[in-house]
Amino acid sequence: HRGHVSGPPGRRLQRHTGLAGLRPSSGGRVRRPVRRFGDRPRPHLPGDRAPEPDRLRLGPGAEARRCGGSGFAGIRPSDGDHGVGPALTTDGPFDLGVEEEYQVVDPQTWELRSTIHAILEKDREDGVEEVRAEFLQSQVEANSRVCQTVEELRAEVRRMRRDAAELARSLGLRLVAAGTHPFSRWTEQRVTHGGRYAALAGELQEVGRRLVTFGLHIHVGIADPDLRIRVMDRMRPYLPFLLALSTNSPFFEGRDTGLCSYRIALFAALPRTGLPPRFGSWAAYRRTIDRLVAEGVLADPSFIWWDARPNPHVPTLEVRIPDMPTCIEETVCLAAWVQALAVKLAREQEVSSPPRFAIEVGRWQAARYGLAARLLLQADRPARTVAEWIDPLLEWLDDVAGDLGGREALAYARTILHQGTGAHRQRRVWGETRDLHRVVARLAGETVEGSRNH
Repeated sequence: HRGHVSGPPGRRLQRHTGLAGLRPSSGGRVRRPVRRFGDRPRPHLPGDRAPEPDRLRLGPGAEARRCGGSGFAGIRPSDGDHGVGPALTTDGPFDLGVEEEYQVVDPQTWELRSTIHAILEKDREDGVEEVRAEFLQSQVEANSRVCQTVEELRAEVRRMRRDAAELARSLGLRLVAAGTHPFSRWTEQRVTHGGRYAALAGELQEVGRRLVTFGLHIHVGIADPDLRIRVMDRMRPYLPFLLALSTNSPFFEGRDTGLCSYRIALFAALPRTGLPPRFGSWAAYRRTIDRLVAEGVLADPSFIWWDARPNPHVPTLEVRIPDMPTCIEETVCLAAWVQALAVKLAREQEVSSPPRFAIEVGRWQAARYGLAARLLLQADRPARTVAEWIDPLLEWLDDVAGDLGGREALAYARTILHQGTGAHRQRRVWGETRDLHRVVARLAGETVEGSRNH
């Protein structure tokens, strides 16, 4: 895995060490060499020093206000102690980017297929690195360019899915977007070869091999490191809400697990996961991480997989809690919520946050019940179901939604409430057909729905 940070238009989010960075992009699946900045580093291994990100340009201006702009501009650092409040100045909307993890399936059996090497070889032959390897060979990842608005992100996700699906089809395969595969066995999946993956497999053992899960990672650019940490601290109560909207993993190995997000339950078995600690400042965060690395307890910050984290390679807050959504509009909606929450929480001078235990209880509620989960989001307001929170939160976020141009995407949460999350829709198909193969076939169709002819 490799990555660069700043540069001219055409940048795309990339998993630097399996967990995100930026990489050059050449647009769609054109047959020409990929434009790169420098040679590719070798895969990052435990014990290696994490590369320092290049310095980002924060320049305002029309040229940076488009998909594939000059990088995550985020905000300008404030004077003094980088305090949060009315003195905050923004450099336009907080930049957006997403990483989507797809399942590779055989359309004859609808089973997962461990074919990542063939996919990557075909991608190289076409002259475009459209997808990336993941821990398991039945997974691929697509990464967006940096986008300034949710409208740009919508077009980018459509392109990503269209191009990745065309690549898979050229090999007789299909892609599926969902948090788990409904019936493939984890014992039949193969770990991807490579230094980092071998190191992960060595550390995680069977816990890692059982992790046949697929997620959505949403990046919002925040250049000021202190503000990045403070927004992460303040976003913690809202992470269960985002999970509930995204729940899309009810089945595992042929069984209905009873959860709306079984992916979260599987992920909980890994170390360094779950709700992030509250740090208060960048200095406090760095002291903790640097001590763990210096003592040999942690290889580097990229081996931390919290529900939200400061990305170790680019100046973004990376929200990792959502299940992988099946529909494009669900990805766009979730990204809009993360962007609006980040801006709102950066502007708010006082935010009343419930205690950590209450947030963790809400996290379980979201994984178990989805939209019916009861969450305590703000310490001075009573608990409500996710369904009951949607309209009050839309009203609370309306001012920043107007500034960001994201009202329509945020309001798609009402559509999710009406039609159900991916977990509800999967169970609906199962109830109608009693056939999990039909569930996967429906997921495969919905994954690319809306991606063509755009």
